[in-house]
This record gives sequence, structure tokens and C-alpha cells, in this order.
Amino acid sequence: MKLPSKILEDAVEKLSIFPGVGKRSALRMVIHLLQQPDENVFAIGNALNRLKEEITMCHKCHNIAEAKLCDICLNPSRDDTLLCVVENFTDILAIESTGQYKGLYHVLGGLISPMDGITAEELNVQSLFDRMKIEPIREIIFALSATMEGDTSAFYIRRKMLDAEHVVFSQISRGVSLGTELEYADEATLANSIVNRTLFSK
Repeated sequence: MKLPSKILEDAVEKLSIFPGVGKRSALRMVIHLLQQPDENVFAIGNALNRLKEEITMCHKCHNIAEAKLCDICLNPSRDDTLLCVVENFTDILAIESTGQYKGLYHVLGGLISPMDGITAEELNVQSLFDRMKIEPIREIIFALSATMEGDTSAFYIRRKMLDAEHVVFSQISRGVSLGTELEYADEATLANSIVNRTLFSK
């Protein structure tokens, strides 16, 4: 579409990088911003700048954090013998919203996918193995998407930990239907899946 201003066109181009936002949606956002008071627009810009400058990843679990460790890892009331392995930090938000899990997390940052050329070395797998050596973990819960990639990732990690006889492996129950990405599962189904998780046989 032909826009009357290069500045307007540039703003639309920048906003259209967001998932699910096309050029028309981006244009509506830009027009809305133009109609807002200056302080509102500057506040949005400041919030985005702080997002890039001050947000980091937790050095232990790879969750979103504002310091070296995230709030969950720093919380002394969490059960440090339970470790829930997830694909992305958005999955932590989904699980936390259920109120059913009180352990710690580990974010892989993706899933092993040979078809897409994604190997374990590109994910936060080695740091998971390192945690197992120094933390009192007794159960690892795989809360990964019910897909081939999720199953492959869980299988790889379990195989690499065969000598960890003190650790029990489990996965959330398949109340989360096959092919479902965890962050899109409803809270009730996800909560039930965590409570009724199934154990892996070694």
C-alpha cells in the first residue's frame, strides 16, 4: 500500500515484524499511536528500550530474568528436588498460571529436530546435565509439546542420564492432545496433566 509519509511507512514496517501482525494491522497501530498523547508514546518507546537493555536470561534455568537468577530460582519455598523441563519460557508462564507446580524449571530454548537441523548442542541441554551434578534433583518432569520433536528431546535427555539412578523421569499426561504446543493448552487441562503425570520406565 502507498503511504503518504516515509516515516509512517518505516513505522508500519517495523511493527509488522510481530507474529500475526500484517501491514494493515501495523498501520492501524501506527495511526492509534499518532492519536495518543506524547507521554504515552514515549513511555512505550522507553519500555521497549528497557526490555532490550535490562532483560536477560537466568544463568541457572534460562528463564526470563532481570538479574543473574530469576525469581523462581531465588524463591526458597520452591521444591528444589523437582525439575520441570520445558521448551520456552512461555511454557513456564502457562504452567505457573495453573498453581499446581511448586518445583524448579529448565528451559531448553527449543526442541531437538533432525529434520530442521536442530541438535542438542544448540539447546540448553548441557547446562541441564551440569545442574544434575550439583543440585538435589530427584524427579525430572518433561513438560514438552506433544509432538515428535518433544518426544525426541525427552528421549535424548533420558538416554544421556541412564546412570542417574537416583532420578525419576516423568512426563505430563497426554490430556494435552497430540500435536498441541504447551503454551496454547487451557489451564485446567494443563493443571490436570501436571498432577497426573506418568512415570517413564528405565
